[in-house]
Amino acid sequence: MTTVALLGTGIMGAAMARNLLKAGLDVRVWNRTKDKALPLQADGAVVAADPAEAVTGADVVITMLNDGDAVHDAMSAAAPGLRSGQVWAQMSTVGVAALERLGELARAHGLVFVDAPVQGTRQPAEAGTLVILAAGPADERLEPVFSAVGGKTLWVGEPGAATRLKLTTVGFGIALTSVLAEALALAKGLGVDPALFGEVITGGPMDSPYLQAKMKAIVGGDYTPSFTVRNAEKDTRLIAEAAARAGVSVDLAEAAGERFRRAESQGHGDDDMAAGYFASFPSA
Repeated sequence: MTTVALLGTGIMGAAMARNLLKAGLDVRVWNRTKDKALPLQADGAVVAADPAEAVTGADVVITMLNDGDAVHDAMSAAAPGLRSGQVWAQMSTVGVAALERLGELARAHGLVFVDAPVQGTRQPAEAGTLVILAAGPADERLEPVFSAVGGKTLWVGEPGAATRLKLTTVGFGIALTSVLAEALALAKGLGVDPALFGEVITGGPMDSPYLQAKMKAIVGGDYTPSFTVRNAEKDTRLIAEAAARAGVSVDLAEAAGERFRRAESQGHGDDDMAAGYFASFPSA
């Protein structure tokens, strides 16, 4: 049986842990806030007291944490339990610069490092249909792990290639969400029934399941998080950082980041990123 240590049991990590358990894998989990990990005991996971305990004896280590610093801190704390040859699947969205630092940490401990961020939010994570963007050694120990949490794995080259691809795809989703939120805010400001906006868009060339889901959230006022405002804002900074290194202007990502920061200052940081809608209203 493949033993997996999963560090980070937030919205995505908890869903992934449950799918690993459903697939019959031995799963140990750790989270900085232990209360977020404890519910996984009922599903069969072992909740570790610290990262070192979680990774000891694991075949595969997964990191699914908020940012590069959190991943580096967790894996540094895990060092006493690491052994040369373990596979480390780094599945968080951390950006290009942070990934380079994490790769150095992996080499220092003799780990098989795989850059494997995921495309998808809460719903595909719960369904086990995430798209895994993978770069690095296609170690056979990853097959049951990726099969349990993803519907498709796309291998794209050496570590770094998957993170660069993830920044482009998450940037697309962030831009779509922000454009829709602004359009619906404009509709409200102009006294336009949002149902009429939906009627114009639905079934046409601008329609998509994603647009429908976010439009439903905004119109219905249901901001249950699939991907939070806070995380989306973080990703806009990673996109802007990578773009600056590449000499590319990303005006929409930077504008979306500013909208998310306003929405966060209004108390919407833990809401779904569709709550960027509120950034259009100063008193929201």
